Amino acid sequence: MKRILLIQAHPSGDSLCHGLADAFEAGVRDTACELRRLDLRALVFDPILHHGNRGSQSLEPDLVRAQQDIAWAEHLVFVYPNWWGSMPALLKGFFDRVLLPGFAYKYRPSSSLWDKLLVGRSAQLLVTMDTPGWYYRWLWHRPGHNQMRHTILGFCGVAITRISEFAPVHGAPPAQRAKWLKQARNLGRKPG
Repeated sequence: MKRILLIQAHPSGDSLCHGLADAFEAGVRDTACELRRLDLRALVFDPILHHGNRGSQSLEPDLVRAQQDIAWAEHLVFVYPNWWGSMPALLKGFFDRVLLPGFAYKYRPSSSLWDKLLVGRSAQLLVTMDTPGWYYRWLWHRPGHNQMRHTILGFCGVAITRISEFAPVHGAPPAQRAKWLKQARNLGRKPG
């Protein structure tokens, strides 16, 4: 039985991302996996890391619980829109505040090298985009996916196992959206 943390990071509750997260959750409920869910829009926290990693900024209770959920999880699932080639500010602010030194990574003394403190966890991404997937891959070289794979999750030791793109959203007819929701439910039935 796998422990899954589902993180929905669209700031609107009536978005396609929210529907994809609901569908994924329904799929997981058909399995023996344990699931916890975070809807970032419902959390109360300041997304700005005011002093970088040089100063002290207390974590709000919702972020303390988020760290506890991440520590509990074996598999992380992120559902978010791709805006300006990457994630929305809400998700970036969440990462800035939660993936802190001592929790997600630790620099070695007198070295620029670090230890990855979230090793052993996997992740998958469900990403909506208005840009066609082929264009995002071949012309822009997937900057948001690379950021998640290498400089955020990978930096902390989390290995991305699957990236599912739902695109282009702009102009997608209802039948296409229904197909995407079914796909997300099927992904939930086989997480990882």
